[in-house]
Formats: sequence, structure tokens, C-alpha cells
Amino acid sequence: MANHKSKPKKDQSTSHGRRTFLKAAAASVALPYFIPAAALGKDGNTAPSERIVMAGIGIGNMGRGDQGAFLGRKDVQYVAVCDVKKGAREGSMNRINGKYGNKDCKGYNDFREIMARDDIDALHCATPDHWHAIIVIDACRNGKDIYCQKPETKTLREGDLMLKAARRYGRVVSGGSQRVMGDYRGTVNPCWNGDKGIIKSINVNVGPFPRESNKKGQPIPDGFDWDMWLGPAPWSPYHPHLCSGSFNINGTSWRSFKDYSGGGMTDWGAHHFGGATFAIDVRELEPEEVIFHNENGKKFATCVYPNGKLLHHNHPGRGNLHVEGTAEKGPSKPVPKYSGTGGIYGDFIDCVKTRKRPFRDIEFAVHTTTVCHLFLIAYELERSLKWDTVKQQFVDDDEANRLVDVARREPWVI
Repeated sequence: MANHKSKPKKDQSTSHGRRTFLKAAAASVALPYFIPAAALGKDGNTAPSERIVMAGIGIGNMGRGDQGAFLGRKDVQYVAVCDVKKGAREGSMNRINGKYGNKDCKGYNDFREIMARDDIDALHCATPDHWHAIIVIDACRNGKDIYCQKPETKTLREGDLMLKAARRYGRVVSGGSQRVMGDYRGTVNPCWNGDKGIIKSINVNVGPFPRESNKKGQPIPDGFDWDMWLGPAPWSPYHPHLCSGSFNINGTSWRSFKDYSGGGMTDWGAHHFGGATFAIDVRELEPEEVIFHNENGKKFATCVYPNGKLLHHNHPGRGNLHVEGTAEKGPSKPVPKYSGTGGIYGDFIDCVKTRKRPFRDIEFAVHTTTVCHLFLIAYELERSLKWDTVKQQFVDDDEANRLVDVARREPWVI
């Protein structure tokens, strides 16, 4: 891919030697009699120099869907996959090689081998949530843009570190909630065009909370690197429910368990709160307070933004994405849209080329997951909390600040 990004400088002697070798090798090989039009970018094809070279990390249910979206684009060349399940990895390789009619796609068990490849421009990541921060930050450090599935963070501290890495290394980092634009336009449009008046609040109904991963151990299947799957998470005996990529949040997939995710609060919450914060236009802000309510045995909570807007969770008597506004017509402004073509995937690819901020820029994605984690901590402690958006910590609250992050197994520290 040409002129879309800068890469770290290599050792000049090594680079010179490699160029000399390639020139000599090219001189010794006769030119082919026929070069396909596709290779030259003709007949509606994208020239190789203009393709984004991509790889995927985590090719389960959602990862396979993400892969299909990128693989179907003419401006993407897909070259590598990583998954700790041999069957998923090899199936993905076969899919890609079948698409291109060759055997060029490489498969890896360890994502660090993909990070070490300097021919790869961009990644997509659909691992379980406890891996997201490590992979995104490592991608940024290695000069790669990355599309990361939601929820982008497992803890509050991770969000700040991911955002800082993206900005420090000048990387395009997009969150993966396609529903923010795809599902919630019926709420977003009336808010942005003023039909809801001056917005006061919005409510989100979502759950359940995460649970402990106390399953009884079972034999590890052949071809599955269970220790690598756990990575930074606490050691646990293998159980298929702990690592299932199912979209269920009923205790039969990793999405349900505290060591790997935040239950429905972060899994569906990343979608719902993403849509809610988009609708009331607080995507660029973080709450400065979360108020815990316990009224007649009904527990709910409210995030308060610096501009006074309120984001409720499970407010009694209010439906999901219920908006409260004033009666008079509010200000109208255009609704932000995806860049490029092809939805949220095309938005990411276009931004890799142009270096613009994507629709679900990591800042917006992190602010959404911050809401999820603030609510989770308020419910766990059953009290209200003040959040310092600059220092990224709770105000004068040691107990709450112990929940800002988690311990990680060596060597997976950030």
C-alpha cells in the first residue's frame, strides 16, 4: 500500500542489502508474457499499491463476520490470521486462500508474530474483551491501524491507555459497534434535528451484570491453546462455556464472566450506550458523576455529564433509549456519517487512507465503555461516585479506585 501511513525507520544497512538483493533477483527472472488486468488495477480493480494490507486477530463468530466484510473489499489485501483455535485458524486461512486462488495467507497462534510483520498496514481484532487493550496498544506501537470490536475495554484504566497510544503513535483506531449508526437512527435523528427540544436525559435498559467464572474443569480440546486464550486473565481450568464465542450472555459464553468481560452491561451496553451518547451528543465527553439510586427496592443509576445532560440506566418506567426533552423545538444540526462506502468497515478503510478520525473513533468508543464501567462500579459498591475526567480516577475514594483496573498475569501487562 502506498502513501497511506508512515512506518518506523529500519536499519539502513539492512534495508539497502534487501533492496540490492531484490534488484538482483528481479534481473535474473524473465518478465511474464502476460500480466492480468487485476494485478495492474484495471477493469475496475484496485491497484496493488493502493490496497490496504490486512490481518485478523480472533476469528470466531464476530471475527469471521468482520473478516468477511474486509475480505470482500477490492481495496483490501488480506494476508494473515491469528487464532488460538487451530480449527478456526485453518478454516480462516482456507477461506482467504480460496478467495485469492493462492496459498499466501499465513496463520498464527500468537498475535505478536503478526505485529512483527512490517508488510501489514491494518488489523481487525475480535478477541474476547480481556485481550482488547493489549492488542490495540501493541498495534499502535507497531505502526498498525486497527479496528477493534466492542466493548473496547475491560477496565476504566485501559481506555485512557488505548486513547493515549492511538494519539501518540498517530494511528487510526476504530471501535466496532455497527449498531450505533445502524440501529439507533430512529432516536438519533429526532434529537439532532431538534424534534426532541432541548435534551435533558436519555435512558438505557440493559443487563445482566457479569458473574464469577467458577466452572468445573474439563479436558482441553486438541488444537486449542487454552493458556494463550486466558492470556492476562487469572488462571482457570478449561470449560467450554468460558471460551465460547456465542452471543449469549446467560452464562454459556465468555461474555458473561467477570474475568473476561462485563456481562450484558458492557456487551450490549456498548451498543445501547453508544447509541444513547450519540443521540444526546455527549460522545466527546465523560461523565463527572454517577448517582446510585435505591427507591423502594428498585436500584438504578444516573451518569451526569459536565453540560448537565443525564444518562440513566434502568430508570423505572422508562423504555430503552427513552429521551426526555423540552416541548419547544431545539437546535438542528447535521448527523455525522460514515466515511467511504461499505458501512462501518468502509469507514475504517477510508480513514486508514485519509488519516481522518473514524465514525467510532477510539475516543468515542472509550467514552462509551467508560459509562458501562462507571455504572458497574456504582452498583458493586451501591453508592454514588465522583469521576475526575482529567486524572482518570475517582475523587477521594480509595475503595472505588481499586476497581479502576485489574491485575494481569505475566507477561501480559500494560
